[in-house]
Amino acid sequence: MSATATETRKFEAEVAQVLHLVTHSLYSHKEIFLRELISNASDACDKLRFESIAKPELLAGDGELHIDVSWDAEARTVTIRDNGIGMSREEVVANIGTIASSGTRRFLEAMSGEHKADARLIGQFGVGFYSAFVVADKVTVLTRRAGEPADTGVKWESDGKGEYSLEAAELAERGTTVTLHLKADEDEFLKSWQLRTLIRKYSDHVAFPIRLPKEQDGKPGDEWESINAASALWTKPKSEISDEDYQSFYKSLGHDFNDALAWTHNRVEGSQSFTTLLYIPAQPPFDLMMGGRDERKGLKLYIKRVFIMDAAEELLPNYLRFVRGVVDADDLPLNVSREILQQNRQLERIKAACVKRVLDLIEKLAKDEPEKFATFYKAFGNTLKEGIAEDQANRERIAKLLRFASTKGEGSAQTVSLDDYIGRMPVGQDTIWFITADSYAAALGSPQLEAFKAKGTEVLLMFDRIDEWMLGSLSEYAGKKLKNVAKGELPLDEADKQKQEEASKAAEPLLHKLKELLGDRVGEVKVSARLTDSPSCLALSDYEMAPHLARLLREAGHEMPESKPTLEINPQHALVQRVQTEADEAKARDVAFLLLEQAEIAAGAQLPDPAAFVQRLNRVLLGS
Repeated sequence: MSATATETRKFEAEVAQVLHLVTHSLYSHKEIFLRELISNASDACDKLRFESIAKPELLAGDGELHIDVSWDAEARTVTIRDNGIGMSREEVVANIGTIASSGTRRFLEAMSGEHKADARLIGQFGVGFYSAFVVADKVTVLTRRAGEPADTGVKWESDGKGEYSLEAAELAERGTTVTLHLKADEDEFLKSWQLRTLIRKYSDHVAFPIRLPKEQDGKPGDEWESINAASALWTKPKSEISDEDYQSFYKSLGHDFNDALAWTHNRVEGSQSFTTLLYIPAQPPFDLMMGGRDERKGLKLYIKRVFIMDAAEELLPNYLRFVRGVVDADDLPLNVSREILQQNRQLERIKAACVKRVLDLIEKLAKDEPEKFATFYKAFGNTLKEGIAEDQANRERIAKLLRFASTKGEGSAQTVSLDDYIGRMPVGQDTIWFITADSYAAALGSPQLEAFKAKGTEVLLMFDRIDEWMLGSLSEYAGKKLKNVAKGELPLDEADKQKQEEASKAAEPLLHKLKELLGDRVGEVKVSARLTDSPSCLALSDYEMAPHLARLLREAGHEMPESKPTLEINPQHALVQRVQTEADEAKARDVAFLLLEQAEIAAGAQLPDPAAFVQRLNRVLLGS
């Protein structure tokens, strides 16, 4: 099929699902469509301004970039036009006919329960163009890429019911025009005052003029007027910016319907001058743990107010990818490319300053606004933990901000800092004790805690998947060693050490019998210094991976080295003594294996043969 031919195509399956939801289900905050389409238009103008640095001819004949919004009450249309970069036929198909599947899938998953029928999710999931179908039963797009001939224009049209049409169009001007044919009950968007109100509410700080035609006799006239501030908010003195201004700019910048949790705005003067305006959202974006999609990076880089790129990976480390905002530098080369950015020493200084500002802001929340800090930590605590491994220079600062449940707390929501823990340590204790598990209940109920509970020693309960990995890079804090209660040998005083040696010597026949019964299922069987009530537990070497994490990695498809666990027993427990007194070897073997398997279950390990475990348990319970 030739590039100029007219054709009809079907949307990808997931796009069709999104369109169905948008067309038939969404009803709240319908006005979000205008913000999204204006944001797309602003991005197109930004891209043209950047490309025109190297190719000034792209601006020929129309150098003033702007966005026009108009309405036609008789035709029942609202039109958003920009004179930005425009799109080729291939770009139209890529940008409108398809959509990143990860974004779509998570959007569809989120459109259930309490979020069902809420249009504000549109912006968070990067499906902004499709918000047009919240209010329109047909959308027409006319576009021509800057620098291309007039006959390379493209017309795209769809009713949102599964198909769209493409055809060639003769377009005298570059840029994109989106026309919405409104549904019968959407008359409110055919009023000049309503459009004006929405633009000022959602898009006032878009850096390009947004123009509306002056109204004459209830109809749009021939004269246009700019109705937004059209200024770079970050360039103004902080004293001239209200909290409402900051929040409005954040929403237009971050495609977020909610207010930002906090922000920091700074101007650095000197041999290298730059401005930063950085926001912490109140809730995580859908794709936070995937690192974010290419078109929705956290920070925008400007040079002398000229947009260069979304460049979060150059401006902030990955563990701070939730931060939104802008960086505007005065003295980077305007023709900077991504490769130059990666090697630019000036940018490294800016990145270090951004990291410092963000950590300063989080520390301020922790100190002065505990409720906001709790909101932040719930949303981004696990992401922040990645910095322990990624950012050695700031490891101590990051560790200071971490919070964990504790055996001294009441429930998983009551958390303590490492400084809190150290402040409560009794004289003589020089170790920060912790345990990892795959849930709060599993951590709190772990048999390895029994000796610590008996002595009143506080233990931190870590049950997020990232904790075990993070702790590989956090072996010490404030001069205190961090140690897992389930790993290695426990430090014992002379009296306890003597008791342990006597118990081990007395239990030698039992240990030998258990090792024979269990065979190669265990590496070693020992008397435990950890247990007071439970019959058995697993003990790991200092550098061995916790069983619950090894199970999760296997389930994710990773190959894990086989290791034989060390089984620790409590010789005083009746179930352990039954192994010693049981004359029937088959029954003794059943009890021995149950001691091992219950220890594995408690540690979060995966049983190699669950069916055999159930049969064995039934035999012991029935006494057969």
